[in-house]
Formats: sequence, C-alpha cells, structure tokens
Amino acid sequence: MSRQQNNSIGKAELELLQFVHDRHPVTVRDAADHLAASRGIVRTTVLNMMSRLVQKGFLSRKRIGGIYHYAPRIPQQNLLKNLIRSFVHDTLGGSVSPFVAYLAQEAKDGAVSPEELAELKKLVNDLEKKDKP
Repeated sequence: MSRQQNNSIGKAELELLQFVHDRHPVTVRDAADHLAASRGIVRTTVLNMMSRLVQKGFLSRKRIGGIYHYAPRIPQQNLLKNLIRSFVHDTLGGSVSPFVAYLAQEAKDGAVSPEELAELKKLVNDLEKKDKP
C-alpha cells in the first residue's frame, strides 16, 4: 500500500491538491491567494496544509530561487482512485453497493449527465464481460 493510501485528507486539503494539480508548480503564495479568496483560509494555514501534504506524500516541493515550488507526486486520476478506495474501505466497510446505489439515485434525480451515465453503463458492461468465462 502506498503512502498516499494510508493518509486521509480533508476537504480543504483536497481543494488545495486540486489547485496544485491544475496549476503546478505553485508557491505557497499562489495557493494562499486562491484559498483566501475561495475559503477565507490564511497563508499560515495554507503553509501548514502544504507541509502536511508533503509529509503524507501527496505533494513534492523544490526550492527555486529561494522559494519552494510545489507539485503533485501522483497523477490526479490516481489520487481520485485512492481517495475513493479509502472512502469505500473506511466509510462503507469495503462494500461498493451503497456507493453504486447512490450513483443510481443521482442518475434517477438527473444529477448525472448523459455522458457520465453512458460511461457508468460501459463500466458495468465491462465488469459483466470480465466475469464471463
């Protein structure tokens, strides 16, 4: 199991990771400006969050011209996969059924786009084909 899978992250940390993924490399100032505007989080808190994300293995940092620049350590797709795995394991006791039921209800309520629904159907079809000899 990788270091990322052993460490949970909060909502603000996830937003910070998404910001870094979208704009890397970023400085603490870049991230602090973004999180101050979107969530009212101050620079020292952002610095602490970024340090924790480095320790947890989600971010890397490199000193350039006396200033640390942060970048993601894993691709965003892998990050999301690990977060979902942790959610299913830790919150749903390892069962994907409640998650699938949630997705089905969201689709029924119109919260899933036709493109997302087509992708979900494709995934289910692929799973069914995998189980057939």
